[in-house]
Amino acid sequence: MSGVEFLCAVAIAIGIVGIVVPILPGTLLVLAAIVVWGFHIGSATGWSVMAVAIAVLTVGTVVKYLVPGRQLKNTGVPPMSMLLGAVLGIVGFFVVPIIGLVIGFVLGLYLAECQRVGERTARTTTWAAVRAVGLSILIEAIAALAAAFIWAVGVVVT
Repeated sequence: MSGVEFLCAVAIAIGIVGIVVPILPGTLLVLAAIVVWGFHIGSATGWSVMAVAIAVLTVGTVVKYLVPGRQLKNTGVPPMSMLLGAVLGIVGFFVVPIIGLVIGFVLGLYLAECQRVGERTARTTTWAAVRAVGLSILIEAIAALAAAFIWAVGVVVT
């Protein structure tokens, strides 16, 4: 394994962790590492692996927004509640590093939903939104792991 391949492997691993722990732009890091590797290899195999990985990550990104978005629309959670959750998530990240993001998001979403629909219904809609966000993270992680596997096969082949 060359130095470039090692650095790309580290970047891909950090990117996958960044999907689950939303500090780093995970998918972009995985994509950048595979593109750097593809340009470094410069062969038909490298370009093919790069193209397939880009396609997988693109499809994963599209599905990551479509499927959970449809679930949220079906449960009636408005974008404004999600926005308040995101804002409090960012504040929470700085108050309690890393886990504050999750705590702030859920708290902000719950408060917005309490104000909108009442306390009893807010629990249901908040839980639906949290499940949708979890599904989004899962879809993104699966796409990144698939791209990493494609890249690993490409490394072995070249």
